[in-house]
Amino acid sequence: MPSVPARSLLLVPLLGLLWGFNWPAVRISLTEIAPWTLRAGGMTFAGLALVAVALARGVSLKVLAAHWPRLIVAGILSIAAFNILLAFAQLMAPTSRAAILTFTMPVWATLMAWPVLGERFDRPRLIGLGLGVAGLLCLGLPLIRAGQLSPGLALALLASLSWALGTIVTKRWPVAAPTLAIAAWQLLIGGAAAGVGMLIFEGVPVPKALSPPVAAALAFHILGAQALAYFLWFTVIARLPAGIASLGTLMVPAVGALGSVLLLGERPAASDWLGLVLVVAASGAILVSPKPTR
Repeated sequence: MPSVPARSLLLVPLLGLLWGFNWPAVRISLTEIAPWTLRAGGMTFAGLALVAVALARGVSLKVLAAHWPRLIVAGILSIAAFNILLAFAQLMAPTSRAAILTFTMPVWATLMAWPVLGERFDRPRLIGLGLGVAGLLCLGLPLIRAGQLSPGLALALLASLSWALGTIVTKRWPVAAPTLAIAAWQLLIGGAAAGVGMLIFEGVPVPKALSPPVAAALAFHILGAQALAYFLWFTVIARLPAGIASLGTLMVPAVGALGSVLLLGERPAASDWLGLVLVVAASGAILVSPKPTR
């Protein structure tokens, strides 16, 4: 592998921190901002920021007419449904548990890839599946025994499944456009979907003054975890091998859980921490699995 600048490598943990601390930032924002409104504004602003980056870099935003249906379906699954479900999940369940459950996505994507993409289960994938199942059991069994399962955790799991299905759709029916353009359009599709939900369920938002903690959390969510993080992500994948870039996402559930402890005062149980370790290990095993030969 060719050498890469150390400065580029530092962007990987920075991304993990931005996306990880986004979890408590969203939860704090939701204390004063309705969920549909928060998601509509956040995704729309992030999409427009990526459009600006694409235009500044001279990246084409054009998408073939025949590829718009697949782009819309992938955007609704990976961006719209994922973000909207998680907003409600965080209102109903501890943020730390929602973050851990969400990052079981590689496990579900691996299971879906077998019948849809014909990807076989090699040893790393099998190890990842086993670790993922063990992590789910660590998270779920104590809650089942204590009768503490909540709809929020089911929504977090649905968000993970939606993210995985959107990933499979993208792989099975790829869109012939630059990655930056695809991400920008998908975020705008997500913002439009959330905007429709906002108008139906919440109405037109009325401007109001936010408390300083919520204003800071909202600014971090939109500017840091959305606009800046997506810009850094596409910088990273342009400069680093995909495996190294993807491994940075393994930090996200750990940082999210830690941020929930520091900023939200949550106290995850020992089984939650063990589940976190197993889920991160499962994702790592699946990410290092070599791509199958078609």
